[in-house]
Amino acid sequence: MAQTEQQPIALINAQLLDPAKDNLEHGGLLIRDDLIEQISPELRRNAPKGSKVIDCGGKILAPGLVDMLVYTGVPGQEHRETLATASQAALAGGVTSMVCMPNTKPVIDDVALVDYIKRHATDPGNVHIYPMAAMTKGLAGVEMTEIGLLKKAGAIAFTNGKDSIPNAKTMRLVLSYAKDYDALIVHFTEDNELGDPGVMNEGLVSSRLGLPGRPFEAEVIMLERDIRLVELTGARYHAAQISCAASLDVIRKAKTRGLPISCGVSINHLTLNENDIGSYRTFFKMRPPLRTEDDRIALIGGVKDGTIDIVVSAHDPQDADVKRHPFEQASDGAIGLETLLPALLRLYHNGSLSLPEIFRVTSTNPASLLGLDAGQLKIGTPADLVLFDPMIPWLVDSLLLKSKSKNTPFENERMQGRILRTFVAGRELYR
Repeated sequence: MAQTEQQPIALINAQLLDPAKDNLEHGGLLIRDDLIEQISPELRRNAPKGSKVIDCGGKILAPGLVDMLVYTGVPGQEHRETLATASQAALAGGVTSMVCMPNTKPVIDDVALVDYIKRHATDPGNVHIYPMAAMTKGLAGVEMTEIGLLKKAGAIAFTNGKDSIPNAKTMRLVLSYAKDYDALIVHFTEDNELGDPGVMNEGLVSSRLGLPGRPFEAEVIMLERDIRLVELTGARYHAAQISCAASLDVIRKAKTRGLPISCGVSINHLTLNENDIGSYRTFFKMRPPLRTEDDRIALIGGVKDGTIDIVVSAHDPQDADVKRHPFEQASDGAIGLETLLPALLRLYHNGSLSLPEIFRVTSTNPASLLGLDAGQLKIGTPADLVLFDPMIPWLVDSLLLKSKSKNTPFENERMQGRILRTFVAGRELYR
């Protein structure tokens, strides 16, 4: 029987990973008209008559990942990454929804550019793509954008990209308007005046390498200021990437006061530290910088106890022209869409995190924060799914990665765990 758009798809013989539960369940699910129609242990072996059957071979079937911090080159820097190449990398990494940052040329700071991203995101081979708009014009941190109009046009959240807004009065104004429109503010927390001209974490390693450092206090000071402004305005606020134990303490205390705040961390800061820079390896140059091993361990604890809500890839493609420089002159950033889940599985294999904990922070929580109908195994929800085997070993070869840029910090690293199939709205787009 030839498959048509209306033909149901039965995924049988799977281990179902529902992030809302703490254990895997054997069974399967039925997809009809892009939605999950049935979830049942009876689908472990049998499938409804007339459906297309996919035997999952006892592997793990989970909600697709939602990555809410992805840089691309669209518009204006397509040599770094296009929406199509980012989608291919996402699919190979089990990511079914991604949020694109506004750090482009031109900056995504008006309605026409939000519409441009939305129209170019509709290719049937793409994952779900959502634009995040700038909260100040040109990301200059001075003049606020039209938050209400941008949200109406389809901006899912608002950010100032890789830079904090230095002026507290401007930040208060942004948060006040965001509160009026129930818009989510996603802020990069670092006092640039205190951080510049540092290029890595300030400490013994930076001194040994002879590189100027960025103190973790630059992050903490800005975070504490923002939390005071959230308390003043009542706006929804998300700290995009925290990187140190001190920031974790600030978030914990703020959450006990019931403030509408959340925070994220990148996969890099959970699995790497400042020592990985080694002999000035520029693929490890990031913002925020990689911190100490003690910070890394503390951040894992923050994921486990729920202080950290979301883990992101911080996918930031940079070509060789800006990475093949002395460390101080090289651009920040590393790609991560395709290695987000495999790198997180390292923490599963060493006993730091369980699989449900991993999928809560990469799927359920970001979907909930952004108001997306995703991130869960539930009847009636879109069939955005990933089938993976956590035991398959493989070697990261940058030349084989789908991203247009190849600046991965995991080059030649051994991973254990690989994506087998990815479904977006019921369509199998990666195998």
